[in-house]
Amino acid sequence: MPKSEQGVSSDRYQVIPRVLIFLIQDDKVLLLKGNPNKRIWANKYNGIGGHVEYGEDILSAARRELLEETGLSGIDLWLCGNIMVDASPETGISIFLFRGEYHDGQIIDSEEGRCEWISAGQMQTLPMVEDLYTILPRVMAYHPGDALMYGHTFYNDQDQMVIEFQ
Repeated sequence: MPKSEQGVSSDRYQVIPRVLIFLIQDDKVLLLKGNPNKRIWANKYNGIGGHVEYGEDILSAARRELLEETGLSGIDLWLCGNIMVDASPETGISIFLFRGEYHDGQIIDSEEGRCEWISAGQMQTLPMVEDLYTILPRVMAYHPGDALMYGHTFYNDQDQMVIEFQ
């Protein structure tokens, strides 16, 4: 099929692809505490990740983001789900969730923030990016071979985030 037949049109709903990676070690997860000077999510905990760049598949993007934000490479990552975020009637964000098992390797911080191991018991007490309180327990419970998770995030009439999983 030629590019001209892909159906791309400015009047259709467009999505921005992103990856979000969670490395697990025992009952802990590696999160990134955003630098205080970040435009969004300053001083908040989030997974490792970012945008999928032109020419990348989602796994390559996840590996690149993991390397850029932690210095780690060679870690097996499993796609465990996707969340569609309705950012506006015209644009959405498609977040591909990955999980990996950490065994070894030196973790380095990046300009994005500081990497920290967080135990399951600490999660509810930390300033995390809002959707992580819902996403993270699901990702931590995921095991390779489980069915993929599918979620939808939207904002209600009070501009509050709502996350629904199938």
